[in-house]
Amino acid sequence: MWDADALRDRVRDYVIEALGDEDGVLVVDETGFVKKGVHSVGVARQYSGTAGRIENCQNGVFLSYASRLGQALIDRRLYLPEAWCKDDARRAKTGVPNDLTFATKPQIACDLIAAALDAGAPCAWVLGDVVYGSDSRLRRMLEARGQPYALAVRSNHCLRFWTEGGLVQTNPEELCEALAHNTWATHAAGEGSKGLRLYDWARIALPWMCDPAFERWVLIRRNRQEPDKRACYLVFARAGATLAELAGAAGLRWTVEECFQRAKEIGLDHCEARSWHGWHRHMSLCMAAAALLAKLAADLRRSASGKRNETSPAEPAAA
Repeated sequence: MWDADALRDRVRDYVIEALGDEDGVLVVDETGFVKKGVHSVGVARQYSGTAGRIENCQNGVFLSYASRLGQALIDRRLYLPEAWCKDDARRAKTGVPNDLTFATKPQIACDLIAAALDAGAPCAWVLGDVVYGSDSRLRRMLEARGQPYALAVRSNHCLRFWTEGGLVQTNPEELCEALAHNTWATHAAGEGSKGLRLYDWARIALPWMCDPAFERWVLIRRNRQEPDKRACYLVFARAGATLAELAGAAGLRWTVEECFQRAKEIGLDHCEARSWHGWHRHMSLCMAAAALLAKLAADLRRSASGKRNETSPAEPAAA
């Protein structure tokens, strides 16, 4: 019986070697696998981001690594609902490890991120959506490691801090409404199929105590055509980071969606295994295949960047 976690470790090391860059990012996200039956490990009526509604499905938490050289999935773990954790008969039938206890998705994310950082993944930012940004334990873990992050939160996420006037309780939406018109600046959040994805951005400093080498911000992204459409982030950044840098980092979260799309093209969501070990083996094999393709693409980028553009005019001869 081969070890799926050993393969996972090899995939992670392979991706770090192929794509590792000081400006690289770790992105955590989940994806759902819709099922018709009730016997596959972890299957339950639960929200599926893939379907956009509550479905009979499995959910897996995944971690990706992305840099200027490309992106690939480097870790995965099946989310086991609490009802499954308490059902000894179903656990035994599907091979759930005896020592496995219930863990929320953010708790799983903590483990995956910590393992990647411990493995030496060069990481400028950790990114995630509101499921992960709203979890204070995940944020505290990253801050304790001195690891910058830009994690999405809901507009009504509760914020508390002390001012000279006493305790203030607010949320990103209220802070946003108080911003002056000239606070906003246009920056790109990466490049889409139609060119640069431009948004208006603003940031508000948070007076929470932290290491002088770091700063805390509420970052807000606003749709330029529909200003009422906003996204909010809690940011823990190195001191002196610019608004453009924060916007650019937050915009890289989409890279995990690219990873899911490519991995599903080679079978990530075509898993018929019902057991815990079968699920993790299938995901690890798909991740290995996707990692190989990511490395080949990275090698082509490196090769192309070193070649002279044959269609450009010849350089003038030296005098």
